[in-house]
Amino acid sequence: MELSKVTLEIFSKLEQKWLSHCEGSKKTRVLSIDGGGTTAVVATAALVHLEDQIQLKTGDSHSRIVDFFDVVVGTGIGAVFAAMLTADDGSGRPLFSAKEAVRFLTEKQCEMFKIKHVGVFRRSRRFSGRSMDKVLKEALRREDGKVLTLKDTCKPLLVPCFDLNSAAPFVFSRADASESPSFDFELWKVCRATTATPSMFKPFSLTSVDGKTSCSAVDGGLVMNNPTAAAVTHVLHNKRDFPSVNGVEDLLVLSLGNGSLTDPSRWRLRRDGECSTSAVVDIVLDGVSETVDQMLGNAFCWNRTDYVRIQANGFGIQKVGPRMAEEVLKERGVESLPFGGKRLLTETNGQRIERFVQRLVASGKSSLPPSPVKEAAVSPLVNGR
Repeated sequence: MELSKVTLEIFSKLEQKWLSHCEGSKKTRVLSIDGGGTTAVVATAALVHLEDQIQLKTGDSHSRIVDFFDVVVGTGIGAVFAAMLTADDGSGRPLFSAKEAVRFLTEKQCEMFKIKHVGVFRRSRRFSGRSMDKVLKEALRREDGKVLTLKDTCKPLLVPCFDLNSAAPFVFSRADASESPSFDFELWKVCRATTATPSMFKPFSLTSVDGKTSCSAVDGGLVMNNPTAAAVTHVLHNKRDFPSVNGVEDLLVLSLGNGSLTDPSRWRLRRDGECSTSAVVDIVLDGVSETVDQMLGNAFCWNRTDYVRIQANGFGIQKVGPRMAEEVLKERGVESLPFGGKRLLTETNGQRIERFVQRLVASGKSSLPPSPVKEAAVSPLVNGR
């Protein structure tokens, strides 16, 4: 009889432990931020609303976006936001809140994108690389003067660019940086690399902290303007940082667009009936972003609430106004259909973010360590893939 009681007690405790483990298990949370010209107005509205809702639902004004996400990825201006929101202030907390990052970049916008005239007759226009460098260095440096690198982030960070040396995409990642100084780069240079749009800036050359890896970079938006797929692939294959992820069913993804680059109402065919080169480039960039959204919509077709894409419906980067941020949040959301096309949702973009935050807060803060943890038994990753 006594043995039966002991056995029953043992099994009861094991059952409670198993149930507690199941209830405590949660999905890996991914935040992706598109590139989008010089304004990023959609992302700014979404990020501020996202953090406001997190603070409201937790009742903690010190809560930050990175507290509830396990990995952040960004391209172009989206990468600048991603870096600012994840950069470690030295105490394991981010350097910037969402509002502070938006305020900083808004105030520095004219300096970041300072126009200079080049060419023999100084008729060509580009943005000043030196001005951009100065702003990024200021943003991604601690108060004690330390220049931050990829390793100095609160959570895993991914930033894509296109490397002219290898003629292939290159993905900067904290996972690589924590494995080898040959893949660790100064954070401001990483942002500079992914924002080096050919029509706006010269290609940007950078070298790893140990001088062994070099890259001649142009804008990551040329190949990954919507970097969500890169983030999902990274998480699925990075077993060191995400050992419990076996498929998309283990992920919760928030993807922030930045409006359309193309404005169909302004398309003009040339006299020969062809599109202009600039229009073709914009169409390609938008097409890549939309294709990624379509593919992820297909991947999450059985659990569609686990993948949320916030995108401006009818607003392009050309239509920037003082009230556009508010209007983006009030717009009804759109969702890609599994076999093509989109559907207009009843929820607004703001409401979709609020519902997403409810799930984030309900599942608790991210359980990933704030700094890289090396495991000797795990082989090094190669270029974040």
